[in-house]
Amino acid sequence: MDITHHVDALASDLGRAAEAGSDEVRLAAGRLASALEPAVRLTLMAALSEAAAEITAALGSAQVEVRLRGRDLDFVVIGATAPAADAREAAETDDFDEGEALARVTLRIPEALKGRAEALAARRGQSLNTWLVAAARAAASNGDDGRGRHGRHHRTGRKHVRGWAK
Repeated sequence: MDITHHVDALASDLGRAAEAGSDEVRLAAGRLASALEPAVRLTLMAALSEAAAEITAALGSAQVEVRLRGRDLDFVVIGATAPAADAREAAETDDFDEGEALARVTLRIPEALKGRAEALAARRGQSLNTWLVAAARAAASNGDDGRGRHGRHHRTGRKHVRGWAK
């Protein structure tokens, strides 16, 4: 976002207000506008950063950041699914049967595990959603009941004993 036109508009407003005064006032207003430009830019950046923080608080699941790139500001949304990603995932029909009903779920996993899963998905040229659907299908088709090798439950690490005991 280029804020130069906002800074220029403020300087122009100051110049118009100074037109009511003498030549000295008009000259002082021009100098003041030039001197205040960096402060005006910082003030606008601070206001936009506060707005981004309020939006982040309202979203809950995503974070909005304001970043400076040269003299321009960029808004970056972190942790949200972009509309383009939703469209791409919906278009990936190889993971869904024609007419198959879809359900939306919320999955909470450790950040490190999410990072590894995203890397694996990227290596296959898939979205994280598509990769997770494939992993769930593979587990469901193998009859995996959520336990790893040796009968240990993934979450608790407990062993299950079968049979008779005296």
